[in-house]
Amino acid sequence: MTESPVYLDHAATTPVRPEVREAMQPYLEEVFGNPSSAHRFGRAARAGLEQARREIAEALGADPVQVFFTSGGTEADNLAVIGAAAAARQQGRPCRVVVSAVEHKAVLGAAHHVARTGGTECLLPVDGDGLVDPADLDRALAGGAALVSVMWVNNETGVIQPVAKLAARCAAAGVPFHTDAVQALGKVPCGVRDLPIAFLTISGHKIGAPKGIGAIVVRNPTLVEPLVHGGGQQRGLRPGTENVAGAVALGRAVTLAVAEQADFARRAERLRDELGTRLRAAIPDLVIAAERAPRAPHLLTVMVPGADSEALLMHLDLAGVACSSGSACTTGSVEPSHVLVAMGVPRELALGAVRFSLGRTSSEADIERAAAVFPRVVEKVRRLAAVLGRGAPATREA
Repeated sequence: MTESPVYLDHAATTPVRPEVREAMQPYLEEVFGNPSSAHRFGRAARAGLEQARREIAEALGADPVQVFFTSGGTEADNLAVIGAAAAARQQGRPCRVVVSAVEHKAVLGAAHHVARTGGTECLLPVDGDGLVDPADLDRALAGGAALVSVMWVNNETGVIQPVAKLAARCAAAGVPFHTDAVQALGKVPCGVRDLPIAFLTISGHKIGAPKGIGAIVVRNPTLVEPLVHGGGQQRGLRPGTENVAGAVALGRAVTLAVAEQADFARRAERLRDELGTRLRAAIPDLVIAAERAPRAPHLLTVMVPGADSEALLMHLDLAGVACSSGSACTTGSVEPSHVLVAMGVPRELALGAVRFSLGRTSSEADIERAAAVFPRVVEKVRRLAAVLGRGAPATREA
């Protein structure tokens, strides 16, 4: 009997939770009205939308009027970075954005756009553990900025940044602070309650909601300009007919993720550490990324000397284990992870990186299967690389 495949790529996306599907189902069928319509069908849709907004606000420590729905984390990150730069330009403030070198490509790409369109960008370095040094931030703030963006939890290594300290420094300098909390929500305590965070972004499909829905908390809308123009929905900051079913799903998913965070973290950390221990015992030269740094409990990135990550992933998939080589948004790239490069990881080692990420449905059996399969795959990939010659792509082996 063939074993079921093991899914250890929850940081890329998660299955929709049954509770979330149940909550959103009526808004796909009988409650189908446009929430901007004044009749009863529209009012019913509007009620669901506003309830979802309240749920998210409560979970994140925000006010409901500060919650704006987006199509996902990428749009929310772009709105924060590009929108803040545009607002600064209009208000005569420095059109300069400061972002960490290990940000998600949604933030880095937005910062690059600002630089291409008349503004400037500043990349904050990280140390060997992937952490931003507050002293480096202080130096960057001396030049003035429209925004500082540092993610709460890194999507590749799981490193937890000192967000409270960084946000406080930005507030003291009068600079808005943004954090991408996509990988933090439901994994570590996070939110804007009692913290001087101007913008915080989340994404639904990382916590059991469907793809295509996310949100951004905006504490002060005068600090950001919209990216989309049209109707007056969402106070004109993110116009367009709202995805009501998606918003309802996100509200339910966020509520569940925050309520379950502590229990999930305990279980996931135990499973993650067990997997890391077993892999290292089987592969002595294996390196765990950012092992000394504070890390979220659901992410484990390992690096295998002498192995190519694409070959590892292909053979793991054939063996029934699904994981990734880092950010799912850069799958197919032959370059090493920009996160690992920024941390000073040698190129050859970074090219052998594999990310395992745990979710609500991950089990001991999943860990056992991955721990049994991975060493065999590493041995095979190394053997193929040796046959093909140093530096040859092992994925060409038929």
